[in-house]
Amino acid sequence: MFSGPVLIPAIRSLATYVLVSLYVLVVGPIGMLLALLFRWKGLLYLLGHLGVRLGVALSGVRFTVHGQARVPKDRAVVFCSNHQSNIDPPVLFEALHPRVHILYKHELNSLPILASAFRLGGFISVDRRNRDAAMRSIEAGARSIQAGNSFLIFPEGTRSRTDALLPFKKGGFIMAIKAQAPVVPIAIRGGHAAMRRGSWLIAPAQISVRVGTPIETTGLTLDDRDALIAQVRASIESLIGIDVAGARGALADAAETAQAL
Repeated sequence: MFSGPVLIPAIRSLATYVLVSLYVLVVGPIGMLLALLFRWKGLLYLLGHLGVRLGVALSGVRFTVHGQARVPKDRAVVFCSNHQSNIDPPVLFEALHPRVHILYKHELNSLPILASAFRLGGFISVDRRNRDAAMRSIEAGARSIQAGNSFLIFPEGTRSRTDALLPFKKGGFIMAIKAQAPVVPIAIRGGHAAMRRGSWLIAPAQISVRVGTPIETTGLTLDDRDALIAQVRASIESLIGIDVAGARGALADAAETAQAL
């Protein structure tokens, strides 16, 4: 039994899972059918955003975005984010771009309705256990970017238990270089507070999304891949550091105010 401060998040989490699942089961097939019949890909994104908003409202998760104006408006980009929790993908899907595509792990294809919607929406799965299949996915992603579709990648490949970044996988950067698309560093914080790894509870939390300065790949070749990874990693670490510094400053201000009182 849940008690004390855990009870309300448990109730809200259960309501979120049940109602979002019902939304997917009822709305998903209808949306996919209409998208197929009328080639209405935009409908899937509209329904996806509505589903995310439903989940965010029910769970009590809130988010703010800083630096959105840095994102180029006239070309597709590759958003590259750190990964703290399962809250990150839906929040960034809602926060970054009205039609952002996602490079997602192959294991999610076990969710039949969502996986079908992902494929119809242009999302691309990557099976990292199969190098040839993974490279085909990267090539498909590069072609999609060249066609004007922006992508979101999580180069760590899994959730980090701390603010420290895990080693970066190379596939998404190869995709960006092949497409000659800018990489936009993203730092998300607050995911650990919202949903800890290994827990199904979603706690009401404030998520901060910081958008960094785009890093150009025009003229780069695959020989420049490691240098690009290092540059993007440093940018994300800097964005996380700025957020940490801001939090420390707020705490210091609060302490000074308390002393003054």
